[in-house]
Amino acid sequence: MSEQQKHHILAISAHAGDQELTAGATIAKYTQAGHKATFLHLSPGEKGHPRLSPEEYAKQKIEESYKAAEILGADVRYLQYKDAEIPVNDQIKYEVADVIREIKPDIIITHWKNSIHKDHANTHAIVEDAHFYAALKQIERELPGHYAKKLYFSENWEDMHEFVPEVFVDIPEEAFEAWIKALGVYAFARGETYGFPYIDYYKSLTVVRGAPVYFKRAQGFMVPRGALNKRLQWFE
Repeated sequence: MSEQQKHHILAISAHAGDQELTAGATIAKYTQAGHKATFLHLSPGEKGHPRLSPEEYAKQKIEESYKAAEILGADVRYLQYKDAEIPVNDQIKYEVADVIREIKPDIIITHWKNSIHKDHANTHAIVEDAHFYAALKQIERELPGHYAKKLYFSENWEDMHEFVPEVFVDIPEEAFEAWIKALGVYAFARGETYGFPYIDYYKSLTVVRGAPVYFKRAQGFMVPRGALNKRLQWFE
């Protein structure tokens, strides 16, 4: 991708906060360079608080998601599904495909398929088909077809079974700082729900992923099978 060409990243999460944690530093890097980004949350993730009701926590999570996205320079979209109840059916796949056709991203980021959280695994399946449906011009919807050229899967501690990162994005200091500030907006990321040290974990992970590729910090991503195949006359 040339530096002159402007891109639009669509980061699709099962719950508000998922892609901010796992891809937020990369998104900050892109938006700070003049590119666009949008978070699409299929649900707020409203059932993840031990003291607040789902209704109370949904309100809080939605407010947090808009504040975090503002810091990261991104837009926010929601579909109207419930935490722990995200289905895998054509209705939701076409809803996601319609968003893809509307905002026309050329990069999509979502969950890896093997997760201990059913919503994450379901979101992976939804996005894979929605990506295909959005591109297929013969599927008639309100908007014409759009093909997002790149699909990546971000690294989430709940999605680690057989996750092997293949693409490593260098994270500069300014993007890193914006990302940490954005994560601090979320109460769960601060450890105020069940105590998991999300911010420390993901900060440390950027060092782990960066070191083998000689970056100070990086975020790692998987790609669909075969997506790294290249046609070469000579080895690069």
